[in-house]
Amino acid sequence: MPDLVIKNARILIDDVIQHAEIAVEKGSILKIGKIIGTGEVNQVIDAKGALVLPGAIDVHVHFRDPGMTKKEDWFTGSCAAAAGGVTAVIDHPNTIPPTIDIESFRKKQKEAKKSIIDYAVNAGVTKNLNFLKDLWESGAMAFGEIFMAESTGLLNVDDRTLEQALDIIADLGAVSCVHAEDEQTRKQFVHILKGSLQPEAYSKSRPVLSEKIAVEKAMKLAGAAKLHFCHISAGESLDAIRKAKEKNKNLTCEAAPHHLFLSTKDWKRLGSLGKMNPPLRDYHEQQSLWAGLNDGSIDVLASDHAPHLEHEKMTDIWSAPAGVPGVETMLPLMLMAVKRNLLTLKRLIEVTCAAPAGIFGLRKGVIAPGYDADLVISGEVQEIRKERLHSKAGWTPYNGMEGIFPKMTISRGDVVVEDGEIVAKRGRGSFIPGQGSLKRME
Repeated sequence: MPDLVIKNARILIDDVIQHAEIAVEKGSILKIGKIIGTGEVNQVIDAKGALVLPGAIDVHVHFRDPGMTKKEDWFTGSCAAAAGGVTAVIDHPNTIPPTIDIESFRKKQKEAKKSIIDYAVNAGVTKNLNFLKDLWESGAMAFGEIFMAESTGLLNVDDRTLEQALDIIADLGAVSCVHAEDEQTRKQFVHILKGSLQPEAYSKSRPVLSEKIAVEKAMKLAGAAKLHFCHISAGESLDAIRKAKEKNKNLTCEAAPHHLFLSTKDWKRLGSLGKMNPPLRDYHEQQSLWAGLNDGSIDVLASDHAPHLEHEKMTDIWSAPAGVPGVETMLPLMLMAVKRNLLTLKRLIEVTCAAPAGIFGLRKGVIAPGYDADLVISGEVQEIRKERLHSKAGWTPYNGMEGIFPKMTISRGDVVVEDGEIVAKRGRGSFIPGQGSLKRME
């Protein structure tokens, strides 16, 4: 017997939005039908004709916990995620300490128990090659970001270490998540441009060329192994990936909302608040990403949620930390993009739900029997205002833009957000182990 029935819902079935009811039992979707009935059901939710989507899976967040909890922690980060319709996250390794050995992995797992939604943890790659197998068997979801150039956290690796790491990770059968910027190119351009204090100089200091070189290098070193590129920001990089995908079916990539909705034109408005790696690109690159999102070249949309306090960012462009908050605004912005016919609802569900689940092996991301009952009941168009958001960052680069926020967010059958209010208990989320841990237990 169902624990929960959602009635008067509209869901995407066979590329058509249809009226349906969804039955949930013990946290999983039990049945989908035109009429299921609500007799003897513990809880009934009336969607009132609203669109119901799978909960988004954000495979790239930096919740800053442990070590930088003044910026974010697992409770506030997970609240922000849930309020934006994200029901599972994968946290990346550049915390303090970085997640590069068993001790730091366990420490992060302990802190993550504050989360209100389900979560996974990636392991970092530095000179820690001897620890990679142990990290994989301990439950790491994947490896990375593997930084090919200096960025937040100083975890970048040289070419030799990258090659060795990719070989080890391939032997494990795991996914390598790569931050593709070439360090030598970065250094050359920074040397030329660092005398300028104009924010625009930062985009020029990490040019498209740097990303393209790094993408091509990583693909060559990885061969046919599972390689996932984080936050691709340029058309030339995407062209190289698109071509390589013809031979390598294990190759995937993601784009971030800040490269889709912001451009170098926003430097004037944002100043150093707009600093991120890779940096803001021009309109041409932005349009290349939208094209890649629509033609399937971009597999995943991920927020790269990287919160810093506003006062930390309010300094010169070279001293300001790189990164912007975005986990709470990702799905609302993209639903607005669907409303404006910038992409289809089907593609949105693919890049935020189904593809992330498929790449990382999660039983989520699909509204179908047997899958986790992670669901989002869509709400109305709202203006994005920083004071309404839940991240400790306290600001957003999208302030004043429009988004469609959830009316309700449901995680494994539990309502966690309703009308913008957090109603879940701290710590109700569950750790999602990676495939290495699951295989070891077989």
